[in-house]
Amino acid sequence: MQHADKGNATNLDGTGLRIGIVQARFNEGITNALASACRAELAALGVAEQDITHVQVPGALEVPLALQGLAEHADFDALVALGCIIRGETYHFELVANESGAATTRVGLDYHLPIANAIITTENLEQAIARQTEKGRDAARVAVEMARLMAHIAPLAPQDTND
Repeated sequence: MQHADKGNATNLDGTGLRIGIVQARFNEGITNALASACRAELAALGVAEQDITHVQVPGALEVPLALQGLAEHADFDALVALGCIIRGETYHFELVANESGAATTRVGLDYHLPIANAIITTENLEQAIARQTEKGRDAARVAVEMARLMAHIAPLAPQDTND
């Protein structure tokens, strides 16, 4: 929801974090704006440019596979999914929105890796334009906050004593 009361995570610090971004090219004007806002916010939070890996895929349905590839083959603290699905005249909108969202969530759960899902779904281009900057910034903030939370939680897990 645009301009929603999201609460306020204070003192977000992305210093030293490695963040992977997967951007869908479909609706590229919107996804480029999402990516720009996300990268600018990551920089503002202290994430170094060399600690950001940014890849592109054709569309929202391809985003989860690329997220999975990054999760399997690199050491990231969090990932970001960027895309834009605009309702059309067919059922395809629901299919793409539901499947990309569920698969993105599944990757995060399977790999115990935070994924900020900023694959926006809108009724029209005007709604997408109105949300592109805020959602890009939000994705960066979510990635940093959740990476820090997961780092805090990890030492709390029971240690395996079966040696």
